[in-house]
Amino acid sequence: MLKSLSIFSGNANKDLANAICSAIEMTPGAAVVSTFSDGEIFVEIRENVRGVNCFVVQPTCSPVNDNLMELLVMVDALKRASAGSIVAIIPYFGYGRQDRKVKPRTPISAKLVADLITAAGADRVVAVDLHAGQIQGFFNIPVDHLYAMPVFIDYLRIQGLVGDKAVVISPDAGGVERARAYAKRMESTMAIIDKRRPAPNISEVMNIIGDVRGKHAVIIDDMIDTAGTVTAAAKVVLDQGAKSVVACATHGVLSGPAIERVSGSALTEVIISDTIPLTATARSSGKIKVLSVARLLGEAIKRIHHGDSISNLFI
Repeated sequence: MLKSLSIFSGNANKDLANAICSAIEMTPGAAVVSTFSDGEIFVEIRENVRGVNCFVVQPTCSPVNDNLMELLVMVDALKRASAGSIVAIIPYFGYGRQDRKVKPRTPISAKLVADLITAAGADRVVAVDLHAGQIQGFFNIPVDHLYAMPVFIDYLRIQGLVGDKAVVISPDAGGVERARAYAKRMESTMAIIDKRRPAPNISEVMNIIGDVRGKHAVIIDDMIDTAGTVTAAAKVVLDQGAKSVVACATHGVLSGPAIERVSGSALTEVIISDTIPLTATARSSGKIKVLSVARLLGEAIKRIHHGDSISNLFI
């Protein structure tokens, strides 16, 4: 007999959680996530979850530490309520960029966060476009790594940004594998930007490896944070003869001067997903287009619940 299913949400991205529930025709689980006056987080699950497959939707975006703590406390509450299984749906995995030691005596915070989520009682994790694939190995529980690529490619195809007239741009060497996957499915060519990063959140574009002349460029990345890399890349690509430049990034972190940089850049459009909720300033920008991954996550939840394959979503 199949166990029942409940989807709960913290406060990080309730709109996405509600959209997931709508996509699979479910009512969100009853839970209250509140904060005491001293800042402590309190969670109350207001329905019976004994033996139920429970999914907690909570990206660990800004404020990162608050949202991470909410996730941990919710998982603990469900565990102590005898949930049948607990799956942490983390559309955006905070601390993901700290996946290795970049200098002596620095932490690998992504591993620490993985340990915390496991210790809290999660049985499985679902994430979208992790900054580094090896983060899956930081967990001692199963991790389903989803990709927003099908959502973006459908939109790019509608816009006519596929085939011979488009070129997929990787903004750095680390994103080559991602860009190659897009280029293959878009039946387009690919180029790589040689970038130096002298300090955190500061990048310098050096040159382009590949031909962009006369083509519509699509810059592919996993996230846009301060937008320094993507706006500098757009300028260089246009200087090299591209007809237009758009950027696609799964996670619109958009911190600091990002919106101002995007608005004043050569980019025609910045396409992001709703893994992270947009600020009011970002929503008012005419260059930002948001695509939803709710249906993708909803389908993944159904497949996990029924024991079906996740990888078939990306064939």
